[in-house]
Amino acid sequence: MKVIKRDGKSVDFDPEKIRVAISKANDCVAEDDRITDRQIENIIKYVMGLKKRRMLVEDIQDIIEEKLMALNKYSLAREYITYRYTRALVRKANTTDESILSLIKNTNKELAEENSNKSTVLASTQRDYIAGEVSRDLTRRILLPEKISEAHDEGILHFHDADYFVQPIFNCCLINIEDMLDNGMVMNGKMIESPKSFQVACTVTTQIIAAVASNQYGGQSVDVSHLGKYVKKSRDKFVRNIKKNHKDLTKKQIEELADERVKDEIKAGVQTIQYQINTLMTTNGQSPFVTLFMHLKDDDKYIKENALIFEEILRQRYEGIKNEKGVYVTPAFPKLVYVLDENNNLSGGEYDYLTKLAIKCSAKRMYPDYISAKKMRENYEGNVFSPMGCRSFLSPWKDKDGNYKFEGRFNQGVVSINLPQVGIVAEKDEDKFWKIFDERLELCKEALMCRHEALLGTLSDTSPIHWQYGAIARLKKGEKIDKYLNSTYSTLSLGYIGIYELTKLIKGVSHTTPEGEEFAIKVMKHMREKCDTWKKETGLGFALYGTPAESLCYRFARIDKERFGTIKDVTDKGYYTNSYHVDVREKIDAFTKFKFESQFQPISSGGCISYVEVPNMEHNLKAMADVVKFIYDNIQYAEFNTKSDFCHECGFSGEITINEDLEWECPNCGNKDKKKMNVARRTCGYLGENFWNVGKTKEIKARVTHL
Repeated sequence: MKVIKRDGKSVDFDPEKIRVAISKANDCVAEDDRITDRQIENIIKYVMGLKKRRMLVEDIQDIIEEKLMALNKYSLAREYITYRYTRALVRKANTTDESILSLIKNTNKELAEENSNKSTVLASTQRDYIAGEVSRDLTRRILLPEKISEAHDEGILHFHDADYFVQPIFNCCLINIEDMLDNGMVMNGKMIESPKSFQVACTVTTQIIAAVASNQYGGQSVDVSHLGKYVKKSRDKFVRNIKKNHKDLTKKQIEELADERVKDEIKAGVQTIQYQINTLMTTNGQSPFVTLFMHLKDDDKYIKENALIFEEILRQRYEGIKNEKGVYVTPAFPKLVYVLDENNNLSGGEYDYLTKLAIKCSAKRMYPDYISAKKMRENYEGNVFSPMGCRSFLSPWKDKDGNYKFEGRFNQGVVSINLPQVGIVAEKDEDKFWKIFDERLELCKEALMCRHEALLGTLSDTSPIHWQYGAIARLKKGEKIDKYLNSTYSTLSLGYIGIYELTKLIKGVSHTTPEGEEFAIKVMKHMREKCDTWKKETGLGFALYGTPAESLCYRFARIDKERFGTIKDVTDKGYYTNSYHVDVREKIDAFTKFKFESQFQPISSGGCISYVEVPNMEHNLKAMADVVKFIYDNIQYAEFNTKSDFCHECGFSGEITINEDLEWECPNCGNKDKKKMNVARRTCGYLGENFWNVGKTKEIKARVTHL
């Protein structure tokens, strides 16, 4: 049976809507005025027994009211009518006025904290957020099925990026930068030919990054190794010019002079990328969310040139960028992902020196993140490739010639499930948990299909940089993008929050215990099997994704605390633990944490990352080197979260010192006002076999190390 909605759309009859509506009305009346579950089922059977091919939604609701009256449940019928009326009001209500006005007045705290990379004070950012609020409202009231909107509001699931859903744009991608640089492109109606030098290639790359960011809403990644050939082009040009203008020089002198000029050009080119990315403002109201992927492949004929590029990227990131006060700070973008392979895994490889520089950079600036080529090849059919932005990964896909392809592919969107809420509703009944879990997973699938269906029929003209000029494809004008949607070429991501809390709710223990670990793995595999089943059923690229949205950890926890109250080790913390991660309160060293979490990453193949929080480790690079070597052998994707101090007086980021009077003092400006500085909590820095102390005197060591 098809149900005709108020907007004229035809949808499949869903008996769950009747159950929910009557149950909510039941909750509002005295126990004597309620009807039983069996009576609710009888009403549903009556509607289905009519065997009509099509029914208006209003006619179904009229039948329900009549049946309630026939059962002499007048109070219940009145509550149902009230529920029906209020739902109609909610559907028609405009929810944007207050949020937009509070945004303009800069009093909208939720939006201000939603994205740390976007300032809601700026007019350009406000413009993006205003459009986003309108999109959210239209999405909730009109574009999404009511049950999906309600599930989002109730924290059952999270429909990511509803602020962009009204537009036919997608989430994140791997830019096919090789195609665009080698074959040229068009931007803003102007032809850009293949660059003839490294400097120009860097400039064009930043222009591509900005254009891509303005026409999608998620992250993007660029494989830096494609720039190596342009270093070679620059060097060849330098050699030709030197030979032409300095005929008295020897071959060795020419080579040395060309090498010096190449170094200068690489420095200028990398600086162009770093400063352009950090000073450009996209239509999203922020700098482009871009990741630079650095992998030295032994079969790359430009490996020497790429090593020079990587070295300069790391050197400049280590130095940082000056803020408005002239203090060197860590820029948010570009993100850096550094691949550990046989030639640089600190086992005597030719490029170990680059890894040591990367570790030095991580100790000071938190970047880069690390990918183990060894572990990734085990998980992705022998392939090593970049995440799309920070964390989301594609599945292996081959073209018609049987060649693996990753660049030029993308993600259609993300929907995340609130695992702790399933555990709360199940009330420690494991059988009940699996039943509710499956119901909510199907709801997530339906929400993901909404994302897919919204993109169908999109014309290449909506974003020429993506669809016509090579970032994704080289389609003709007016051509639909559907062939890239209706296959596993692109992904649809099922995210998840709170494996730790769910395990506590169902098993009463952490997922780091043997019993909890077995249950957590079972839950993870179940979600992965669902994604694989959906992929077979639809032919679409469903993938399990360790959700990157830290703010969602707080949103789900806040909703559940309001609905279910304070629950120990669950809602009492104010946050849920992201994806499969170990809860931050558990005492666990870096090696054990990485080893434990590594078993979840192959299951969560649509996206994952593990991290350890460490104190400022510039004083003990050996400790970090030990962890990096461990990453190579044990876990696919990992990062360090270095606990750094920050002075709001001058913008200094690093280690704020402690003077002899045991006062915190900024080493840059001398500020001692604690209200104007953030001081990371000092710990012993234990990372397994290594131990790092903080402090200038024995007294300070004694009082600080043991906090």
